Amino acid sequence: MEGMAMFKFGIEFVPTDVYWKVIYHAIQAEKAGYDYVWITDHFNNRNVYVLLTNIAVYTNKIKFGPGVTNPYMIHPIMTAQSMASLNDMAPGRVACGLGTGDKTTLDMVGVERAKPLAAVREAVRIIRDVTTGKAVKLEGEVFKVAGAKINFKVANPIPIFVGAQGPKMISLAAEVGDGVLINASHRKDFEDAMGHIKEGASKACKKLDDLEVVAATSFSVHEDAAKAQKAATIVAAFIVAGSPEPILQRHNISIEAANKLRDAIAKGMWKDVFANVTPDMIEAFSIAGTPDTCIEKIDQLRKIGVTLFITGSPIGPNVRDSINLIKNKIIPHFK
Repeated sequence: MEGMAMFKFGIEFVPTDVYWKVIYHAIQAEKAGYDYVWITDHFNNRNVYVLLTNIAVYTNKIKFGPGVTNPYMIHPIMTAQSMASLNDMAPGRVACGLGTGDKTTLDMVGVERAKPLAAVREAVRIIRDVTTGKAVKLEGEVFKVAGAKINFKVANPIPIFVGAQGPKMISLAAEVGDGVLINASHRKDFEDAMGHIKEGASKACKKLDDLEVVAATSFSVHEDAAKAQKAATIVAAFIVAGSPEPILQRHNISIEAANKLRDAIAKGMWKDVFANVTPDMIEAFSIAGTPDTCIEKIDQLRKIGVTLFITGSPIGPNVRDSINLIKNKIIPHFK
């Protein structure tokens, strides 16, 4: 298929499961033809670097990294050290996903997401300088670094993927990152994002071809469409509850409906959560259905400019079966 050779697939795991299950699925993903495996980074799940170290040991070629870490909980200098150390174990296979973090979990520990644009810009600079052997001197708005460097060499550049949602952060991600990682699955979101990506790339005199444009999606596949959609319901609920107003408006979802979900989630009223998620919400915030439906939607994103597609939680009603389905029916269509 012409023009499709460069299209890549990633898989994202939230390490709520015991570590060996996540490692098992990472090995399975490598065998299925995935290019990347990403592990989310929140203090209330298993530690991202413990899992990535195991993935480095038990896999041979798949690329991997935190998807995404943030500069507020962990100082970028420590992220740089972790990335460089992983690269020692698996040279050329490490990628760093970086974003502003999850407000809910940061609030729990009293960490404020101050000056997000400056924090991300400075963090990218620190990580990039440290992992390329430079001594960092930075008198930033958020970070002050006086000549810090690591005492060992990194054999190759470590790409930095910047997680972004709003227009300014999407533009910044394209300007300073090697990849722009957008948590969205609908063509409307990417049609809107491409303009901001082009704007950021032109600021840094980059071509679009120099960037990975990443769709990190809530994904669920099963031969039975209803089963795929049922598995995606709870994830769609959390996305709607956490989405800013402009994004809800773009998908014609009312603030009242989002507030109802937020309230039900906060109270742990899961029956109400399931009852209040509409098919439109699942359509707007996930790709869920049969392999053919998923192929069609992934292809829409590819045509808009997405170059790396990440299948995120829940992946399907049964993760192992869904990865096999992706391996047999979906990835071959694009490779």
